[in-house]
Amino acid sequence: MKTEPHSMMDSLPDQFHALVTGASGTIGAALVDLLTASPRCASVRGLHRQSSPRLDFADEDSVAEAARQLSHGPRYHLIINAAGLLHTDAFMPEKRLADLNATQMRATFEANTFGPALLLRHFAPLLDGERAIMAMLSAKVGSIGDNRLGGWYSYRASKAALNMLVRTAAIEVSRSQKNSVLVALHPGTVNSPLSRPFRGETIGRPAHDAAADMLRVLDALTPAASGSFRSYNGDELPW
Repeated sequence: MKTEPHSMMDSLPDQFHALVTGASGTIGAALVDLLTASPRCASVRGLHRQSSPRLDFADEDSVAEAARQLSHGPRYHLIINAAGLLHTDAFMPEKRLADLNATQMRATFEANTFGPALLLRHFAPLLDGERAIMAMLSAKVGSIGDNRLGGWYSYRASKAALNMLVRTAAIEVSRSQKNSVLVALHPGTVNSPLSRPFRGETIGRPAHDAAADMLRVLDALTPAASGSFRSYNGDELPW
């Protein structure tokens, strides 16, 4: 079912403000496109390593400075982190213990865990008090309870750690911002450079479809769902 821009994020106040980090990636760019097309969205900012302000997970100061600059503007009703790392030109997901190495683990955790943790620290205070949603794109393979195939050590572990960070931050944020929702969100397989080596072009769906699916899920979440791990179809996933 096609999502029309005018029906998007109806649970947020009219003329809501949105922020997408990792906006230069396939999913991040699709989220920015859909939110920009919605007449209910007053503004959408997309941050990445080449944006202004710059956002680079390898540089903690850039995360703090970006938040400082954005704090002078409106509070955000929707913040989505779409940045993530599964492979690079230098490495692919590990298939066995013998493939583990510190360089790959550091790079994977920096992108999937440490960077999002810094976002939680510096950007959660920018959430609007009326109703706000902060979503971190996670992955079903980060579910410990659902792990039946093994492999992909660094990626699985980095996403499992991200899930714990979201869960823990949600408890703290709820004390001062009771109308906020923090959630870990699984986008499913998307036709993108991240999934291309794993038949993403064949089994993945278009990025705009995935973005629309995730926005529908976020729109339906209440503060009672804060700290949960959700799939793009709305299902709650096991930790």
